[in-house]
Amino acid sequence: MDWEEIYRKGEVFWNKGAPSPPMKQYLERHPVRGRALVPGCGHGHEVVLAVAHGLDAIGLDIAPTGIAEARALYPQLAERFVTGDLFNPPEEMRGAFDIVLEHTCMSGLHPSLRADYRRGIDLTLRRGGLLVGVWFINPDLDPGDEGPPFPFSVPDLTALFADGYEIVEDYVPDATFDTRAGRERVRVLRRLG
Repeated sequence: MDWEEIYRKGEVFWNKGAPSPPMKQYLERHPVRGRALVPGCGHGHEVVLAVAHGLDAIGLDIAPTGIAEARALYPQLAERFVTGDLFNPPEEMRGAFDIVLEHTCMSGLHPSLRADYRRGIDLTLRRGGLLVGVWFINPDLDPGDEGPPFPFSVPDLTALFADGYEIVEDYVPDATFDTRAGRERVRVLRRLG
């Protein structure tokens, strides 16, 4: 996928103009602290949410136009939006985060890139840190549509993080965007030391 081209064309269909309701609910119920990374942050709604909940959050996105739009939307947090590649994060981001907040990044990646995604999480999340994910599980695709979002099952999620992580929480959220009801799963994983 050419994410920069998608942002330039304004075809960011996944952007709902607000942070993920399950992520918002999770952060309201769990007072987490520390440095947080939002990979594939796009327009930055989850970064703003994280900062509002006391996290020192940084948003990372490979598309410069997405980052520029996030900075324009949230100028008071502009320095928190960084252009970069999760698969090869800047040196200063390696092992630097207590928490990674996942929302729509993984589901936007072709299945062939899932191992690279896992490696990016391993590179950025410190040992003992939390991967707080709102995972888009098996989204309904139109006939002939291959994604994104790409279908992703609970067993696939379990297998991807089976080695080196433990499940802390796992549930189907009751707070969602209308179009995603029953299609998301909150799974929180702790990186083992």
